[in-house]
Amino acid sequence: MDTYSFLRELADSWVLVAMMVFYVIACLWAFRPGARAANDEAATIPFRNDGTPDVQSQEVEPK
Repeated sequence: MDTYSFLRELADSWVLVAMMVFYVIACLWAFRPGARAANDEAATIPFRNDGTPDVQSQEVEPK
């Protein structure tokens, strides 16, 4: 068996299984009950500075 055929057969079987197992573990890790606080904090990152105006970006109009 040449190298290409061996690697192709390996990728079609065991590597596919390994990637699927990794994906399932990553999903379970992300949606575990203990990660709720971290997920909620990450979800609010874009809205952190909405309450305070940016002083540097305000233009002052001359009188």
